[in-house]
Amino acid sequence: MTRGSSCPEGRTTETHDRPGTVNDNGKRLTPRMLHLLWWLWRSSRGIRTKALLNIVLGLAIVGTDFALIRATKMTIDTATGQGDRPLWAGCALLIGIGLGSVAIIFVRSRIGAILGLRNQNLIQKRVFARLMHSVWTGKEQFHSGDVTNRLIRDTNEITGVVTDTIPATICVVFRLVIAFLFLYHFDARLAISLTLISPLFLALSKVYARKMRRLAREIRRSESAIHSLMQESILHRMVLKTLEQSDGIVGRLEQRQGTLYEQVRSRTHFSSASNLVVTFGFTAGYLFTFIWGVHRLEAGTITYGTMLAFIQLVGQVQGPFRSITRYFPVIISALTAAERLEQLEDIALEPEEKNRFFNGSTGIRLRNVRYAYPDGQRDIIRNFSFDFTPGSATAITGETGAGKTTLIRLILALLSPREGNVDFYDMTGATSPASPATRCNLVYVPQGNTLFSGTIRDNMLLGDPQATEQDMTDALHLACADFVFDLPEGLDTVCGESGTGLSEGQAQRIAIARALLRRGNVLLLDEATSSLDTDTEQELIMNISTRAKEKGQTILFITHRHAVKEYCTQSLHLDRL
Repeated sequence: MTRGSSCPEGRTTETHDRPGTVNDNGKRLTPRMLHLLWWLWRSSRGIRTKALLNIVLGLAIVGTDFALIRATKMTIDTATGQGDRPLWAGCALLIGIGLGSVAIIFVRSRIGAILGLRNQNLIQKRVFARLMHSVWTGKEQFHSGDVTNRLIRDTNEITGVVTDTIPATICVVFRLVIAFLFLYHFDARLAISLTLISPLFLALSKVYARKMRRLAREIRRSESAIHSLMQESILHRMVLKTLEQSDGIVGRLEQRQGTLYEQVRSRTHFSSASNLVVTFGFTAGYLFTFIWGVHRLEAGTITYGTMLAFIQLVGQVQGPFRSITRYFPVIISALTAAERLEQLEDIALEPEEKNRFFNGSTGIRLRNVRYAYPDGQRDIIRNFSFDFTPGSATAITGETGAGKTTLIRLILALLSPREGNVDFYDMTGATSPASPATRCNLVYVPQGNTLFSGTIRDNMLLGDPQATEQDMTDALHLACADFVFDLPEGLDTVCGESGTGLSEGQAQRIAIARALLRRGNVLLLDEATSSLDTDTEQELIMNISTRAKEKGQTILFITHRHAVKEYCTQSLHLDRL
């Protein structure tokens, strides 16, 4: 067996252009917006009925607005002697329409709030679940801070668009069409004149959208960089203190914040300039309508009610255009968020297989295995063969970078060999290649502190959600963690992040007890006793070894401790080449 230099684990990622993507040069390949809108449509599964109701209520609000305009005209014409209906009827109609509009707005706001939270939960759950079931590589494609930023900030952006902006946009278009028809009914030439600016508006909006998407991507990257820096710095605060780099890391944060500030300022300046141009156009349109109406009123060709309707309708025509200018940044930002979440969903999933559990003693046989990390230049493991026979206890030793942890990850099926085979087998001759389906046979204790925030009980139940109080007591005793029962809250003692409140040795023993609750027949302990004193380590190893012999379990110890070797039936030394 030969060895190469150790390098971070990773997976092979092929760079290719999917339909509707933008390549690294930013060149548009296909209609990306349609692709992302389709992604948003898929993301709305489970809330489409309520989203449709939200849109219907929005359209009803538009209807009441135009009914109010019509009723207002009728009432004013009656008051000025140019109508033939009773004044009280017009006033009653206005009051009824107003109350109806208020009721619809109230119902829609309640539905919108509930709809938004449900949609956000659905998207977060789907993306999070996919991440949990994705292929583990050891070298993650995205920083954990960036992933958190995407799951929180980007899902919020998408939720707002799906539950608010898109329904509002549909209502805006409907409002624009109805306003044009109303205005056309009163004065065709005025309606046509006001809509002649549409082609110019659409042309400018295309330029606006392209610029805003680029700015949105830059801002999102900067936000993720800030989030990642703060998360890592808080996690490793002790290291920064001991290196006396607290001020340095604050300075680095300030630099990234400065970059974000400049990007947001550029977006704000561009958006403000664009809004100024649009506002100028709208003001000109309003003045044109007012002068036009006054001229016709003077000529006696329209009534006072029609004049007021002109003023209201020009607002109904210009309002949708103004709303679209407000929605553009929101929609563009959401499309950028959809791109970022879609990248998370593109991570390959582990194959779904039914668990293959071996009853009784289980062995693991490696034959001619070769493994090299995708971005490495040399093999970590080459032409490696070894048999961890059923019921054996093996001490695996070797210098750092020799491939000990890589070997464990191959057995765990977190990594797949480039050549050769890793097979599970039992005394009956049944065999199965290592895969996620054989992971149920393994009891794994990684090196380091792996406790989660929450109670000790919560952590223990991760090993076996069905574990009884007695099961947990036995596992803690086996792991030399009886100190838990001396704590004021016992199993319900709350631990902070990474077991804060416990010593490293205590946290490590609880992690071992958690793993021992699993029913697997193969124990993998990766420097699992590194934080324990000699006496505690010997007692724990003796407890585990005794139980393993009783149950016929197979044990693989990765260790640098000579005391561990005394309890092993065979040893394996790996050399780094």
